[in-house]
Amino acid sequence: MAHLDNVVSPQWLHKHLEDAQVVIVDCRFALSAPQQGREQYQAGHIPGAYYLDLNKDLSSPVQTHGGRHPLPNTSQFAAKLSQMGITPDTLVVAYDDSRLAFASRLWWLLRYLGHTHVAVLDGGFAAYQAHYPVTTVVPEVRSGAFQASPSPEQVVDIQTVKARKDQPNMTVVDSRAHERYLGDHEPIDPVAGHIPGAVNYPWQAVTDEHGFLLPSSDLQAHYADLNGADEVIVYCGSGVTACVNLLALEIAGIKSGKLYAGSWSDWCSYPLDQNMEAQI
Repeated sequence: MAHLDNVVSPQWLHKHLEDAQVVIVDCRFALSAPQQGREQYQAGHIPGAYYLDLNKDLSSPVQTHGGRHPLPNTSQFAAKLSQMGITPDTLVVAYDDSRLAFASRLWWLLRYLGHTHVAVLDGGFAAYQAHYPVTTVVPEVRSGAFQASPSPEQVVDIQTVKARKDQPNMTVVDSRAHERYLGDHEPIDPVAGHIPGAVNYPWQAVTDEHGFLLPSSDLQAHYADLNGADEVIVYCGSGVTACVNLLALEIAGIKSGKLYAGSWSDWCSYPLDQNMEAQI
């Protein structure tokens, strides 16, 4: 497998559809139409794939603070993964049709919970469907034994960001589109701007227009300025597309990335006093 097991090709996946140690998860989702992903799954998916919904499965309910997509309840999420037959030896392959936006969320969640045997499908559903047949058959519930062992050091909250963002040898990365980072355009959150001191690495920059990740050498060059950082805290709007940058950082060999899970939607949910004003 390419990229140290973090990514698999459609060709590789097709060859391993019958492998009992491979579990495929469809993560397609549309923020503007929450039912669309499941409807797409029902209309046709990679054979054997289960479906996980960003709002219902890969997140927990929204609160006053914590952002639009808080991390899921660990025990509930582990139970869902067990029903897919996932054990400590399972390779989980996640895919979507949004340039890895939602597949990367599952990739990060599994690694955060101690399951490092996980990959995303390069090119997503479209790349697979272009060469191989899909199905409407929904796989049966299986008996697995997913063992969640969270790594709290991989995630940070707003207090940690405030305390560390100005320290030497650390960088805060904003993964949103450049116009949102600049505060010129804010389609979702009530406040525009970015966390003071953050640098902008838009998440879509690490894939081509077809959803294939750039070669690892290109990703290393892309993140060259982050080499040597003791800590890289990555955020986006709600902790989802930031995971694409975390995946790409991992492939580039930068292992210091952490997720600010609440991201900008959490940051701007607090009163913007002088210490926390949005920088525009």
